[in-house]
Amino acid sequence: MLLNQHWETLISLEFIYCRLPPNTLNQICNSICKEGSRMHGIQHFCVRSSTIFDRKSSSMPPGLLSFISSGRSLVSLHFCETKMQPIFATIIFDTLLRSSSGIVTLEISDNNIAGWLTKVAKKFTDFSSLLGSNLSLKSLSVLSLRGNNLHKEDAEELNHILVHMPILRSLDLSDNPITDDGIRNLIPYIIRALEKAHPLSDIKIENCNLSGMGVAELLRKLPTLKEPLKTLSLADNDLGSYVAAPLAKFLGSSGVRVLNIEDIELGPLGFQELEKEMPNKMALFDINISKNRGGIKAAYFVAKVILQAPDLVSINAGGNIMPPESVEVIYDALKQSKGKLERLDFTGNAQLCHSCYISMLLEFHCHGKPIVVIPSLRTADAPYDDDP
Repeated sequence: MLLNQHWETLISLEFIYCRLPPNTLNQICNSICKEGSRMHGIQHFCVRSSTIFDRKSSSMPPGLLSFISSGRSLVSLHFCETKMQPIFATIIFDTLLRSSSGIVTLEISDNNIAGWLTKVAKKFTDFSSLLGSNLSLKSLSVLSLRGNNLHKEDAEELNHILVHMPILRSLDLSDNPITDDGIRNLIPYIIRALEKAHPLSDIKIENCNLSGMGVAELLRKLPTLKEPLKTLSLADNDLGSYVAAPLAKFLGSSGVRVLNIEDIELGPLGFQELEKEMPNKMALFDINISKNRGGIKAAYFVAKVILQAPDLVSINAGGNIMPPESVEVIYDALKQSKGKLERLDFTGNAQLCHSCYISMLLEFHCHGKPIVVIPSLRTADAPYDDDP
Protein backbone atom coordinates (compact mmCIF):
# COMPACT_ATOMS: atom_id res chain seq x y z
CA MET A 1 0.00 0.00 0.00
CA LEU A 2 2.79 2.44 0.94
CA LEU A 3 4.74 1.70 -2.23
CA ASN A 4 1.64 2.09 -4.38
CA GLN A 5 0.88 5.45 -2.75
CA HIS A 6 4.39 6.87 -3.01
CA TRP A 7 5.98 5.18 -6.04
CA GLU A 8 6.24 8.49 -7.92
CA THR A 9 8.20 10.28 -5.17
CA LEU A 10 10.09 7.46 -3.42
CA ILE A 11 13.87 7.62 -3.99
CA SER A 12 15.28 5.08 -1.50
CA LEU A 13 14.30 1.52 -0.62
CA GLU A 14 16.14 -0.61 1.96
CA PHE A 15 15.46 -4.08 3.39
CA ILE A 16 17.43 -5.25 6.46
CA TYR A 17 16.93 -8.59 8.22
CA CYS A 18 14.02 -9.54 5.98
CA ARG A 19 12.82 -12.79 4.50
CA LEU A 20 11.23 -12.03 1.15
CA PRO A 21 10.02 -14.99 -0.95
CA PRO A 22 10.31 -14.44 -4.73
CA ASN A 23 6.57 -13.78 -5.08
CA THR A 24 6.70 -11.09 -2.41
CA LEU A 25 9.77 -9.48 -4.00
CA ASN A 26 7.99 -9.49 -7.37
CA GLN A 27 5.02 -7.71 -5.82
CA ILE A 28 7.29 -5.09 -4.24
CA CYS A 29 9.17 -4.41 -7.47
CA ASN A 30 6.00 -4.39 -9.58
CA SER A 31 4.41 -1.82 -7.28
CA ILE A 32 7.29 0.52 -8.20
CA CYS A 33 7.67 -0.40 -11.86
CA LYS A 34 4.18 0.42 -13.05
CA GLU A 35 2.80 -1.08 -16.26
CA GLY A 36 3.39 1.17 -19.22
CA SER A 37 6.29 2.93 -17.43
CA ARG A 38 9.79 2.11 -18.67
CA MET A 39 11.52 3.75 -15.73
CA HIS A 40 11.17 4.19 -11.97
CA GLY A 41 12.60 6.93 -9.77
CA ILE A 42 14.39 4.85 -7.11
CA GLN A 43 17.95 6.10 -6.64
CA HIS A 44 19.15 3.86 -3.79
CA PHE A 45 18.23 0.18 -3.39
CA CYS A 46 19.75 -1.94 -0.62
CA VAL A 47 19.12 -5.49 0.59
CA ARG A 48 21.22 -6.35 3.65
CA SER A 49 21.29 -9.50 5.81
CA SER A 50 18.13 -10.70 4.10
CA THR A 51 16.98 -13.71 2.08
CA ILE A 52 15.53 -12.76 -1.30
CA PHE A 53 16.85 -15.47 -3.63
CA ASP A 54 15.52 -19.01 -4.06
CA ARG A 55 18.54 -21.30 -3.75
CA LYS A 56 16.64 -24.12 -5.50
CA SER A 57 16.09 -22.01 -8.59
CA SER A 58 18.53 -20.85 -11.25
CA SER A 59 16.37 -17.89 -12.27
CA MET A 60 16.03 -14.56 -10.54
CA PRO A 61 12.66 -13.06 -9.58
CA PRO A 62 11.48 -11.37 -12.81
CA GLY A 63 10.22 -8.36 -10.86
CA LEU A 64 13.74 -7.70 -9.53
CA LEU A 65 15.25 -8.00 -13.01
CA SER A 66 12.66 -5.56 -14.35
CA PHE A 67 13.43 -3.20 -11.46
CA ILE A 68 17.19 -3.25 -12.21
CA SER A 69 16.79 -2.92 -15.98
CA SER A 70 14.38 0.04 -15.69
CA GLY A 71 16.45 1.84 -13.06
CA ARG A 72 17.67 4.83 -15.07
CA SER A 73 17.74 6.83 -11.85
CA LEU A 74 19.60 4.16 -9.84
CA VAL A 75 22.69 5.61 -8.18
CA SER A 76 23.51 2.81 -5.73
CA LEU A 77 22.68 -0.89 -5.62
CA HIS A 78 23.63 -3.08 -2.63
CA PHE A 79 23.21 -6.83 -2.12
CA CYS A 80 24.94 -7.66 1.18
CA GLU A 81 24.66 -11.08 2.82
CA THR A 82 21.70 -12.22 0.74
CA LYS A 83 22.73 -15.87 0.05
CA MET A 84 23.17 -14.98 -3.59
CA GLN A 85 24.18 -17.73 -6.00
CA PRO A 86 27.05 -17.15 -8.47
CA ILE A 87 24.70 -17.17 -11.46
CA PHE A 88 22.65 -14.34 -9.95
CA ALA A 89 25.74 -12.13 -9.63
CA THR A 90 26.43 -12.67 -13.31
CA ILE A 91 22.82 -11.94 -14.28
CA ILE A 92 22.89 -8.69 -12.27
CA PHE A 93 26.02 -7.51 -14.08
CA ASP A 94 24.55 -8.55 -17.42
CA THR A 95 21.29 -6.71 -16.73
CA LEU A 96 23.12 -3.53 -15.70
CA LEU A 97 25.24 -3.65 -18.86
CA ARG A 98 22.27 -4.29 -21.16
CA SER A 99 20.25 -1.48 -19.59
CA SER A 100 23.09 1.06 -19.98
CA SER A 101 22.55 1.87 -16.32
CA GLY A 102 23.74 5.13 -14.79
CA ILE A 103 24.65 3.39 -11.53
CA VAL A 104 27.52 4.90 -9.53
CA THR A 105 27.91 2.44 -6.60
CA LEU A 106 27.54 -1.35 -6.79
CA GLU A 107 28.08 -3.62 -3.79
CA ILE A 108 27.76 -7.41 -3.85
CA SER A 109 29.32 -8.55 -0.59
CA ASP A 110 29.31 -11.47 1.88
CA ASN A 111 27.57 -13.74 -0.61
CA ASN A 112 29.98 -16.63 -1.35
CA ILE A 113 29.82 -16.32 -5.14
CA ALA A 114 33.07 -18.18 -5.92
CA GLY A 115 33.15 -19.12 -9.59
CA TRP A 116 30.58 -16.44 -10.36
CA LEU A 117 31.91 -16.02 -13.90
CA THR A 118 33.69 -19.27 -14.69
CA LYS A 119 30.87 -21.61 -13.63
CA VAL A 120 28.25 -19.71 -15.58
CA ALA A 121 30.24 -19.16 -18.76
CA LYS A 122 28.93 -22.26 -20.52
CA LYS A 123 25.26 -21.71 -19.67
CA PHE A 124 25.27 -17.96 -19.94
CA THR A 125 27.14 -17.45 -23.21
CA ASP A 126 25.60 -14.04 -23.87
CA PHE A 127 27.65 -12.59 -21.04
CA SER A 128 30.98 -13.33 -22.73
CA SER A 129 29.80 -11.80 -26.01
CA LEU A 130 28.45 -8.82 -24.11
CA LEU A 131 31.83 -8.15 -22.54
CA GLY A 132 33.32 -8.08 -26.03
CA SER A 133 30.88 -5.38 -27.10
CA ASN A 134 31.07 -1.62 -26.64
CA LEU A 135 28.62 -1.67 -23.73
CA SER A 136 30.01 -0.66 -20.38
CA LEU A 137 29.09 0.45 -16.89
CA LYS A 138 30.15 3.92 -17.93
CA SER A 139 29.12 5.70 -14.72
CA LEU A 140 30.20 3.07 -12.15
CA SER A 141 32.63 4.66 -9.72
CA VAL A 142 32.55 2.37 -6.66
CA LEU A 143 32.63 -1.45 -6.76
CA SER A 144 32.71 -3.61 -3.62
CA LEU A 145 32.99 -7.40 -3.92
CA ARG A 146 34.05 -7.84 -0.30
CA GLY A 147 33.70 -11.23 1.43
CA ASN A 148 32.51 -13.33 -1.51
CA ASN A 149 35.01 -16.23 -1.19
CA LEU A 150 36.56 -15.27 -4.53
CA HIS A 151 39.71 -17.18 -5.52
CA LYS A 152 42.55 -16.61 -7.97
CA GLU A 153 40.44 -17.88 -10.89
CA ASP A 154 37.75 -15.34 -10.07
CA ALA A 155 40.37 -12.59 -10.00
CA GLU A 156 41.47 -13.60 -13.49
CA GLU A 157 37.90 -13.40 -14.80
CA LEU A 158 37.36 -10.12 -12.95
CA ASN A 159 40.35 -8.70 -14.77
CA HIS A 160 38.31 -8.93 -17.99
CA ILE A 161 35.14 -7.33 -16.65
CA LEU A 162 36.81 -4.40 -14.85
CA VAL A 163 37.97 -2.94 -18.16
CA HIS A 164 34.29 -2.25 -18.91
CA MET A 165 34.13 0.20 -16.01
CA PRO A 166 35.97 3.21 -17.50
CA ILE A 167 35.64 5.62 -14.55
CA LEU A 168 35.93 3.16 -11.64
CA ARG A 169 37.57 5.01 -8.73
CA SER A 170 37.14 2.59 -5.80
CA LEU A 171 37.68 -1.19 -5.80
CA ASP A 172 37.23 -3.31 -2.65
CA LEU A 173 38.19 -7.00 -2.88
CA SER A 174 38.82 -7.50 0.82
CA ASP A 175 38.06 -10.76 2.67
CA ASN A 176 38.49 -12.89 -0.45
CA PRO A 177 41.22 -15.61 -0.56
CA ILE A 178 42.56 -14.55 -3.96
CA THR A 179 46.20 -15.17 -2.84
CA ASP A 180 49.30 -13.84 -4.62
CA ASP A 181 48.27 -15.49 -7.89
CA GLY A 182 45.00 -13.58 -7.83
CA ILE A 183 46.68 -10.24 -7.28
CA ARG A 184 49.14 -11.04 -10.08
CA ASN A 185 46.16 -11.63 -12.37
CA LEU A 186 44.88 -8.16 -11.48
CA ILE A 187 48.18 -6.25 -11.78
CA PRO A 188 47.75 -5.48 -15.54
CA TYR A 189 44.32 -3.97 -14.89
CA ILE A 190 45.49 -1.99 -11.84
CA ILE A 191 48.40 -0.49 -13.79
CA ARG A 192 46.10 0.59 -16.65
CA ALA A 193 43.47 1.87 -14.22
CA LEU A 194 45.98 4.09 -12.42
CA GLU A 195 47.06 5.71 -15.68
CA LYS A 196 43.57 6.52 -17.03
CA ALA A 197 42.11 10.01 -17.35
CA HIS A 198 39.83 9.03 -14.43
CA PRO A 199 42.27 6.86 -12.46
CA LEU A 200 41.54 4.29 -9.79
CA SER A 201 42.03 6.08 -6.46
CA ASP A 202 40.94 3.62 -3.72
CA ILE A 203 42.24 0.03 -3.53
CA LYS A 204 41.32 -2.29 -0.66
CA ILE A 205 42.74 -5.81 -0.58
CA GLU A 206 42.48 -6.61 3.13
CA ASN A 207 42.59 -10.20 4.37
CA CYS A 208 43.17 -11.72 0.93
CA ASN A 209 45.76 -14.37 1.93
CA LEU A 210 48.51 -12.28 0.38
CA SER A 211 52.20 -12.69 1.19
CA GLY A 212 54.94 -10.09 1.41
CA MET A 213 56.35 -11.36 -1.89
CA GLY A 214 53.06 -10.91 -3.75
CA VAL A 215 52.40 -7.41 -2.39
CA ALA A 216 56.01 -6.36 -2.98
CA GLU A 217 55.60 -7.42 -6.62
CA LEU A 218 52.44 -5.32 -6.89
CA LEU A 219 54.05 -2.25 -5.31
CA ARG A 220 57.18 -2.48 -7.48
CA LYS A 221 55.16 -2.68 -10.70
CA LEU A 222 52.90 0.28 -9.93
CA PRO A 223 53.81 3.33 -12.02
CA THR A 224 54.72 6.74 -10.66
CA LEU A 225 51.30 8.34 -10.46
CA LYS A 226 50.25 11.58 -12.09
CA GLU A 227 47.35 11.87 -9.64
CA PRO A 228 47.94 10.82 -5.99
CA LEU A 229 46.38 7.57 -4.80
CA LYS A 230 43.73 8.33 -2.20
CA THR A 231 43.56 5.01 -0.31
CA LEU A 232 45.50 1.76 -0.15
CA SER A 233 44.54 -0.87 2.43
CA LEU A 234 46.65 -4.02 2.86
CA ALA A 235 45.43 -4.80 6.38
CA ASP A 236 45.18 -8.31 7.84
CA ASN A 237 47.57 -9.96 5.38
CA ASP A 238 50.65 -11.77 6.71
CA LEU A 239 53.21 -9.69 4.77
CA GLY A 240 56.08 -9.54 7.27
CA SER A 241 59.15 -7.31 7.02
CA TYR A 242 59.72 -8.36 3.38
CA VAL A 243 57.24 -5.73 2.22
CA ALA A 244 58.83 -2.81 4.13
CA ALA A 245 61.34 -1.56 1.53
CA PRO A 246 58.93 -1.56 -1.48
CA LEU A 247 56.26 -0.02 0.74
CA ALA A 248 58.60 2.83 1.72
CA LYS A 249 59.39 3.50 -1.94
CA PHE A 250 55.67 3.40 -2.75
CA LEU A 251 55.05 6.10 -0.11
CA GLY A 252 57.21 8.44 -2.16
CA SER A 253 56.05 7.60 -5.69
CA SER A 254 52.29 7.27 -5.14
CA GLY A 255 51.44 10.29 -3.04
CA VAL A 256 49.04 7.99 -1.16
CA ARG A 257 46.81 9.85 1.30
CA VAL A 258 45.32 7.05 3.43
CA LEU A 259 47.39 3.93 4.17
CA ASN A 260 46.08 1.00 6.23
CA ILE A 261 48.72 -1.60 7.12
CA GLU A 262 47.10 -2.87 10.31
CA ASP A 263 48.17 -6.35 11.43
CA ILE A 264 50.52 -7.24 8.58
CA GLU A 265 53.20 -8.69 10.89
CA LEU A 266 55.80 -5.97 10.27
CA GLY A 267 57.55 -6.49 13.61
CA PRO A 268 60.59 -4.46 14.74
CA LEU A 269 62.60 -5.37 11.63
CA GLY A 270 59.84 -4.17 9.28
CA PHE A 271 59.50 -0.82 11.07
CA GLN A 272 63.27 -0.39 11.06
CA GLU A 273 63.37 -0.96 7.30
CA LEU A 274 60.43 1.37 6.73
CA GLU A 275 62.09 4.15 8.72
CA LYS A 276 65.38 3.63 6.90
CA GLU A 277 63.90 3.77 3.39
CA MET A 278 61.17 6.34 4.05
CA PRO A 279 61.11 9.35 1.67
CA ASN A 280 61.89 12.80 3.07
CA LYS A 281 58.38 14.06 2.42
CA MET A 282 55.07 12.19 2.20
CA ALA A 283 51.52 13.21 1.32
CA LEU A 284 49.96 11.00 4.02
CA PHE A 285 46.74 12.21 5.60
CA ASP A 286 45.91 9.10 7.66
CA ILE A 287 47.96 6.00 8.50
CA ASN A 288 47.05 2.88 10.47
CA ILE A 289 50.02 0.78 11.66
CA SER A 290 48.25 -0.89 14.58
CA LYS A 291 48.72 -4.51 15.76
CA ASN A 292 52.17 -4.93 14.20
CA ARG A 293 54.15 -5.59 17.42
CA GLY A 294 56.86 -3.13 16.45
CA GLY A 295 58.13 -2.19 19.91
CA ILE A 296 60.51 0.76 20.10
CA LYS A 297 61.09 0.60 16.33
CA ALA A 298 57.41 1.42 15.82
CA ALA A 299 57.86 4.49 18.01
CA TYR A 300 60.83 5.71 15.94
CA PHE A 301 58.78 5.18 12.77
CA VAL A 302 55.85 7.17 14.18
CA ALA A 303 58.21 9.99 15.16
CA LYS A 304 59.64 10.16 11.66
CA VAL A 305 56.19 10.10 10.03
CA ILE A 306 55.09 13.00 12.24
CA LEU A 307 58.05 15.07 11.05
CA GLN A 308 57.98 14.12 7.37
CA ALA A 309 54.24 14.13 6.58
CA PRO A 310 53.12 17.77 7.03
CA ASP A 311 49.49 17.06 6.05
CA LEU A 312 49.10 14.13 8.46
CA VAL A 313 45.93 14.32 10.56
CA SER A 314 45.58 10.84 12.13
CA ILE A 315 47.88 7.99 13.21
CA ASN A 316 46.67 4.71 14.70
CA ALA A 317 49.65 3.04 16.37
CA GLY A 318 47.75 0.83 18.81
CA GLY A 319 48.83 -2.67 19.75
CA ASN A 320 52.56 -2.34 19.00
CA ILE A 321 53.99 -3.36 22.40
CA MET A 322 55.83 -0.05 22.73
CA PRO A 323 58.12 0.13 25.79
CA PRO A 324 58.04 3.10 28.24
CA GLU A 325 61.01 4.84 26.58
CA SER A 326 58.85 5.31 23.45
CA VAL A 327 57.13 8.24 25.19
CA GLU A 328 60.22 10.45 25.02
CA VAL A 329 60.76 9.62 21.33
CA ILE A 330 57.18 10.61 20.47
CA TYR A 331 57.27 13.70 22.70
CA ASP A 332 60.36 15.06 20.95
CA ALA A 333 58.74 14.57 17.54
CA LEU A 334 55.54 16.31 18.59
CA LYS A 335 57.53 19.26 19.97
CA GLN A 336 59.32 19.67 16.63
CA SER A 337 56.24 19.11 14.50
CA LYS A 338 54.48 22.00 12.81
CA GLY A 339 51.93 19.80 11.11
CA LYS A 340 48.18 19.33 11.39
CA LEU A 341 48.04 16.21 13.55
CA GLU A 342 44.67 15.82 15.31
CA ARG A 343 44.80 12.25 16.65
CA LEU A 344 47.60 9.88 17.69
CA ASP A 345 46.18 6.64 19.06
CA PHE A 346 48.36 4.53 21.39
CA THR A 347 45.65 2.30 22.86
CA GLY A 348 46.81 -1.27 23.39
CA ASN A 349 50.34 -0.17 24.33
CA ALA A 350 49.95 -0.70 28.06
CA GLN A 351 53.66 -0.36 28.90
CA LEU A 352 53.64 3.32 27.93
CA CYS A 353 51.86 4.10 31.20
CA HIS A 354 54.95 3.01 33.12
CA SER A 355 56.84 6.02 31.77
CA CYS A 356 57.06 8.93 34.19
CA TYR A 357 56.74 11.25 31.16
CA ILE A 358 53.41 9.88 29.92
CA SER A 359 51.42 12.92 31.09
CA MET A 360 53.61 15.16 28.92
CA LEU A 361 51.94 13.74 25.81
CA LEU A 362 48.67 15.30 26.97
CA GLU A 363 50.16 18.78 26.53
CA PHE A 364 49.42 18.70 22.81
CA HIS A 365 45.92 19.82 21.79
CA CYS A 366 43.89 20.33 18.64
CA HIS A 367 40.47 22.00 18.65
CA GLY A 368 40.64 22.07 22.47
CA LYS A 369 41.14 18.29 22.81
CA PRO A 370 44.32 16.27 23.51
CA ILE A 371 45.91 14.88 20.36
CA VAL A 372 47.34 11.75 21.98
CA VAL A 373 45.09 8.86 23.06
CA ILE A 374 46.95 6.88 25.73
CA PRO A 375 46.11 3.56 27.42
CA SER A 376 44.27 3.79 30.72
CA LEU A 377 46.12 2.95 33.94
CA ARG A 378 43.74 0.04 34.51
CA THR A 379 44.80 -1.43 31.17
CA ALA A 380 48.44 -0.93 32.09
CA ASP A 381 48.10 -3.09 35.21
CA ALA A 382 46.76 -6.04 33.23
CA PRO A 383 49.22 -8.56 31.74
CA TYR A 384 49.72 -8.20 27.98
CA ASP A 385 48.94 -11.23 25.86
CA ASP A 386 51.02 -11.17 22.68
CA ASP A 387 49.38 -14.29 21.33
CA PRO A 388 47.74 -13.40 17.98
